[in-house]
Amino acid sequence: MQNYPRPIAIAIIRRPRDGAILVLQGHDQDQTFYRPLGGGIEFGEPSAQTVRRELREEINLKLRDVTYLATVENIFSHQGQPGHEIIMIYNARLAQASAHAYEQDPIQGFEDNGQPFSAHWIPLSHFCPNGPPLYPTGLLELIQE
Repeated sequence: MQNYPRPIAIAIIRRPRDGAILVLQGHDQDQTFYRPLGGGIEFGEPSAQTVRRELREEINLKLRDVTYLATVENIFSHQGQPGHEIIMIYNARLAQASAHAYEQDPIQGFEDNGQPFSAHWIPLSHFCPNGPPLYPTGLLELIQE
């Protein structure tokens, strides 16, 4: 367990034809949730570069038009462990060489530890009050503005 906040950067990638966002599905106890892709900011690495690197490493996609949106603080519990993140949020689009992924669902990827995952294009309307949450808390309201 860390005793300090973990700095991460995530990318909000919207599919042009319908505005769906690219997210991975997670589970914690009996809850399903969604979260945009991204990861830990390495020492000396600008956070905008983090989202480019993470998407390239995890799902082999290149980004363009990476623009800063906001920073949020996320204090949470996952798998019974406390967590604390400072999250840099970026809007981004897929580079021309990766644009084919706008039509793929799911998109297969791998975490840093080799664990496979699937990313999906999910419409914002899926995250209604009775539906599964989009994390970090407050992100949905931020990207709906």
